[in-house]
Amino acid sequence: MSDRFFLDTNIIVYSFDEGNPSKQKRARELIEKGLKGHNGCISYQVVQEFANIATRKFVVPMSHDDCRYFIEIFLAPMWEVYASRELVSSALDIAERWQYSFYDSLIIAAALEASCDILYSEDLQHRQKIYQLQIINPFI
Repeated sequence: MSDRFFLDTNIIVYSFDEGNPSKQKRARELIEKGLKGHNGCISYQVVQEFANIATRKFVVPMSHDDCRYFIEIFLAPMWEVYASRELVSSALDIAERWQYSFYDSLIIAAALEASCDILYSEDLQHRQKIYQLQIINPFI
């Protein structure tokens, strides 16, 4: 087993949630752990979902420059998985077998492609195992 882990978009978003300090603290710990240990991973999908939420849906939306800065400093070092035919095909297989939505299946497929053992997400089934990947809700 490796110590590689994947962060779903909701973890990144919670790192900005001042209304929920316990989740904000835990999310920031996971991001810091991923950066310091060089073992945290994200995908293109996570980056684009974060940029959309940060610039449009935050209580005080981020400026595009601030969003770009955050992506370059904090997300780019963990960004390992990009869109591909193989990723889409894998996501469709996962969606069919485990009955997740297509977009959730893309996150799972990306975590598998990055050879992660853990996928941190609040939105998926806690402790479910998909191949070698364990889904963990870090806020439980």
